[in-house]
Amino acid sequence: MAEENNGAPQIKMSVLAQFVRDMSFENMVAQKGLSASEVQPDIQVQVSLDARKRSQDHQFDIVTKFKVTSKNKVNGDMLFLLEVDYGGIFHVEGVPEEQLHPFLMIECPRLLFPFVRRIISDVTRDGGFPPLNIDTVDFLALYRQEIARRAQPAPVAN
Repeated sequence: MAEENNGAPQIKMSVLAQFVRDMSFENMVAQKGLSASEVQPDIQVQVSLDARKRSQDHQFDIVTKFKVTSKNKVNGDMLFLLEVDYGGIFHVEGVPEEQLHPFLMIECPRLLFPFVRRIISDVTRDGGFPPLNIDTVDFLALYRQEIARRAQPAPVAN
């Protein structure tokens, strides 16, 4: 392993591939014959992550999963639903074992985010709505929330 002058390991990371693994867009406004100007959207974005080791040394699959729902503020009717799983294959070396999981779940999705953000914007625009430019996701906070959730005891069924 290559060492820098201060003795810390040198981290090497490269993106080998990026791809849409799965995507779905449903425009309920068009299906009901309404125009987009007749609605007041309330948009919710859910993000989840998945990481897996590949059979090749130092390679990992990282998938960011976005579920974007838009409901009409007036009556709660669904306007559109967009689900996209966007993945990347990463080559990662030099990350200490105890830091590998957070690295994969924070740094890798951070690199993928601008690409999936553009896809979400393009799909909503092409689907008949104004382009949706979702806010930047804080993957560190997302990671911390998931760790805290897993640390809580499971509820006991009565």
